[in-house]
Amino acid sequence: MRIRRAASSTCRTPRVLPADSTGRAAIGVRSSKPDLRVDARTGGNQSSSPLFNSLIEELGIELDAELLDLALTHRSFSYENGQIPTNERLEFLGDAVLGVIVTEHLYRSYPDLAEGRLAKLRAKVVSAVSLAMVARQLDIGKLIKLGRGELSTGGSNKTSILADTLEALIGAVYLDAGPSGAERLVHHLFDPLIDHAATLGAGLDWKTSLQEIAAALGLAPTSYEIIESGPDHDKRFDAWAVLGERRFGPGHGRNKKQAEQQAAAAAFKVLNSERRPATDAEASGQHA
Repeated sequence: MRIRRAASSTCRTPRVLPADSTGRAAIGVRSSKPDLRVDARTGGNQSSSPLFNSLIEELGIELDAELLDLALTHRSFSYENGQIPTNERLEFLGDAVLGVIVTEHLYRSYPDLAEGRLAKLRAKVVSAVSLAMVARQLDIGKLIKLGRGELSTGGSNKTSILADTLEALIGAVYLDAGPSGAERLVHHLFDPLIDHAATLGAGLDWKTSLQEIAAALGLAPTSYEIIESGPDHDKRFDAWAVLGERRFGPGHGRNKKQAEQQAAAAAFKVLNSERRPATDAEASGQHA
């Protein structure tokens, strides 16, 4: 991965940045091979993420070291270190960049899909769960600079923090490598997710699919019962989908949405299996 020093129009030679006032080693390079270093107190283990490094290098993206450092700075670290700038503005930018690139790809790749289906595909692909999955695959968690509180509660593996950090990295790439660099990164990471999501059918959004089949069967609107357990930093949720007198589930998840989606999936599959015999019998009667 190529990392260049900030604000230099005449020289892009990578350099090792000195440790800051906290003793934290800053992002830097060794000879021609950069090494992102993060102190153990910030969630890292004094080592780089080879997967992330090699990917950026493979895509021909050169990043400013200070901008990359900013993209990895969580607000919890800022609070404990003099309110230094955080990655939230880059996250805001990266969210928009990701949305535009994915939306254009969907529009061009699936000309026969209606707007509603395209919207569901996009929501699936750019969800926090999908973003966090990609971040975990790249070992981004070890690079994030976190405050002690977040470290003590496993912040480097939290879905929300991983998703936000990946968006910030996309924003940083957009600023430093331009739209073409951001497009290369996003397409490399998310095109496989788009292809997979396009095959999911009802599973693209189980709650919506359940609403549709319930309406077709003349059933009451679906409601969800939620049971919450665990400490604040490690919540678990169980959910049941309720249609009239029937209750389906439980679904499990680290947040209500995940648990409800699982419960909706269970309900949809039961109702769909019950509907098929009736539909087949009706079709047979019409042909008789």
